[in-house]
Amino acid sequence: MSEVSEIIDRVTDTVNPILNENNFYLYNVEFVQEGGSWYLRVYIDKDDGVTLDDCVTVSDQLSEKLDELNPDPFAEPYFLEVSSPGAERPLLKEQDYQNAIDKYINVSLYQKLDGKKVFEGTLTKVTEDDLTLTIKIKTARKNVVIPRKLISKARLAIEF
Repeated sequence: MSEVSEIIDRVTDTVNPILNENNFYLYNVEFVQEGGSWYLRVYIDKDDGVTLDDCVTVSDQLSEKLDELNPDPFAEPYFLEVSSPGAERPLLKEQDYQNAIDKYINVSLYQKLDGKKVFEGTLTKVTEDDLTLTIKIKTARKNVVIPRKLISKARLAIEF
């Protein structure tokens, strides 16, 4: 296991009790280096959405708990960011796809399918091997089955 993976695991173990106590759930944890600085990003969510005050509450409690970790898993200084994954959040885990059924999503592919590399539509079915989207074509609707092995990115999308 890499050092970054170990840090993510320790942070996950540390933040989950805080989130459970406050009726949130963990969406994702990232520990990345950008422009010479390290960032620990913790994305939280709850059924009725996350407010700025929610992020501050979790950030304060998590910061305190991270300072108490022994041994300290962080070799370098880092910036802690706690936020919502956003309205157009990426679909990363299987549960994210399941939660997105009947929602409008954007899917980018590694290679073209039916002449296109990007599809937007309502996610109607998720299986181990593929996703089914219902897309609008002018006034009609069409189901498109997208093999999961072709998907480079998928995210919730805002329908206009």
